[in-house]
Amino acid sequence: MRRTVLVTGGGRGIGREVSLRLARSGFDLSVHYHRNREAAEAVAEEARGTGVQAHTLQFDLVERDHTCETLSRDMAEHGAYYGVVFNAGMNHDAAFPAMTGEEWDSVLHTNLDGFYNVLHPITMPMVRARLGGRIVVMSSVAGIAGNRGQVNYSAAKGGLIAAAKSLAIELAKRRITVNCIAPGFIETEMTEAIPADLVRDLVPARRMGRPEEVAGLVAYLFSDDAEYITRQVISVNGGML
Repeated sequence: MRRTVLVTGGGRGIGREVSLRLARSGFDLSVHYHRNREAAEAVAEEARGTGVQAHTLQFDLVERDHTCETLSRDMAEHGAYYGVVFNAGMNHDAAFPAMTGEEWDSVLHTNLDGFYNVLHPITMPMVRARLGGRIVVMSSVAGIAGNRGQVNYSAAKGGLIAAAKSLAIELAKRRITVNCIAPGFIETEMTEAIPADLVRDLVPARRMGRPEEVAGLVAYLFSDDAEYITRQVISVNGGML
């Protein structure tokens, strides 16, 4: 039986590695992108090289109606998703006194509204399919401990943890697990400007993590061995917390 996984923000960074790791594990893919079609198509093509089916989806997850329509069409064509990796997100860093309303709203809308906009249309189809399933939500070390200059981002990522834990309770009896991953400093475009000496000071492992190290945890949470793991927040941060 074919099992399809939706990966939001699946074309770049952590999302790219997650998509390819799940493809190597035998899952078909719906690779979401907002603007960078070329990157998403490249991931889908590479995934198909492993023998699975893969295609791309375009939507802005802040736009509720368009997101719902796009996901509904995709499910009508390919069936209910077996799993979702809610990975897409954004940050606008600023000291709180200088933070604009737009910087607050854009981060909260993208991360928290995006959670609802993506997961709400697909949850009942997953339940009705009676196949169980997996939902993995990307939070952040900032969502656990907070971070200077990231009051908005920390609020959003902390909210994702609370939402995921609540959803896990609702879906547990349906054999659908819901877990959060909280990465620390991972080598992506978002962390390019972080000085190496700061990483060494803050991270006991004295280095940034690699996207494939996060992807490996996602693959485990999608495996049969993780069927009894739900409502958890698992950090990948080199010992920061």
